[in-house]
Amino acid sequence: MAPSILASDFAHLADEIARVEEGGADLLHVDCMDGHFVPNLTIGPVVVEKIRAVTELFLDVHLMLSEPARYIQAFAEAGADHIAFHAEVVSEPQALADRIHELGCSAGITINPDGPLDRVKRGVPHVEMVLLMTIYAGFGG
Repeated sequence: MAPSILASDFAHLADEIARVEEGGADLLHVDCMDGHFVPNLTIGPVVVEKIRAVTELFLDVHLMLSEPARYIQAFAEAGADHIAFHAEVVSEPQALADRIHELGCSAGITINPDGPLDRVKRGVPHVEMVLLMTIYAGFGG
């Protein structure tokens, strides 16, 4: 089970995390949006660090950012276990996946419903997960 933290009551985030742990969650999916690649703005590295402080669950961080390479180190240092980036904004997925691995995290490549499959295909050998969106990034679904 992989609940998204985006559906939480952020005024009671630690309690919400405890609830999903008690419910048997295997990991927490953390949607990070920059207001540029997607219209909404959500969680940054500071919040990921606070989440990490209250749970040992695997943190699956989904970067919906126009410049993911600029922020992966901050998310890794904040406690992410897995970092996924969008194929739409990365021309060379292998290089970014390699950097994520160097930082001690597993890597994933994500694609919107009409995204560039050629980039995903080039990235597949270098990542541990492919996330195929059934909705467009930027909204809870």
